[in-house]
Amino acid sequence: MPGNAQLLLLDKDVVESLLIANDVLAAVERAFELHRLRKGRVFPLIRERLETGGVFGIKAGDVQSESLLGFKAAGFWPSNRNQGGEPHQATIMLIDPATGRPLCVIDGNAITTMRTGAAGGLGLRALARPDSRRLCLFGTGVQARIQVTFALHMMPAISSVQYVTARGTADARFESHFNDRCAISHATDADDAVATSDLIITATPGGGPLFGAAAVQPGTHINCVGADTKGKRELPEGFLERVRLFVDDEAQARQIGETQWAPDVACVELGDVLGAPEKMIRHPDDITVFDMTGLALQDLTVARMLYEQAAKSNLGARIPWPW
Repeated sequence: MPGNAQLLLLDKDVVESLLIANDVLAAVERAFELHRLRKGRVFPLIRERLETGGVFGIKAGDVQSESLLGFKAAGFWPSNRNQGGEPHQATIMLIDPATGRPLCVIDGNAITTMRTGAAGGLGLRALARPDSRRLCLFGTGVQARIQVTFALHMMPAISSVQYVTARGTADARFESHFNDRCAISHATDADDAVATSDLIITATPGGGPLFGAAAVQPGTHINCVGADTKGKRELPEGFLERVRLFVDDEAQARQIGETQWAPDVACVELGDVLGAPEKMIRHPDDITVFDMTGLALQDLTVARMLYEQAAKSNLGARIPWPW
């Protein structure tokens, strides 16, 4: 009855306890499939800069055939670092599409991290050369770490990782996460690291081009993570015009992704490749780019998985939420 309605709250600890890599991969792949079949809708994006120095956005969507509806309110507040806090903040809400009543409120930080890592891993598996061994990474933050984690999970041939930092200094703490899984080293010359790598992942705040276009060798694949707002970029000017470009959502990528800098370049949505992998013929000299802006459907499919698991295991806090 409406008077007995409850709202389930899943905090950071519960979310992290339920986030298993293969489960997240399955949920994210399902999101790509729903998007490909146009069974899941991605609503117009909200992404705005604030006077406080932060960036606030809302990604929303639904899957009408599966009674799935919700949104993620998220953004980036760099001043949080001064308070010892995480600059990325995200909250997800699942809503009953039949009544409009909230079903579950979920801490979205770990979900965002994991689903983005999973999307990157799926992109590598679908687009990169299977024998790729050398990875070049830009960034050492939370997202950089999860991207490497999923890259190693999905691409077992990777044996070495070079990483480039904004300060130009090594990050021993970052290296410690991967020392037992691959040879990892700090690179002081970005173009040299790019030129000697099969895979490149850019996971930075998107403040400008990270390397020269000429450094990228034929056969290289690049996952771009950092461009998620108008004005952000990580790739050099004119580079997208000479690659095979893949995106998670074409309209969104042209609005806020790397693709905003090359709006007339043809692109293919990754869901189409995942749905028909036999059609992805990669020529030896192809340079491929996956422009990752993050789908609302990814947040919703992962959130639904957590909601169902938490309800089954009686996890989280339930509070009265009467009509």
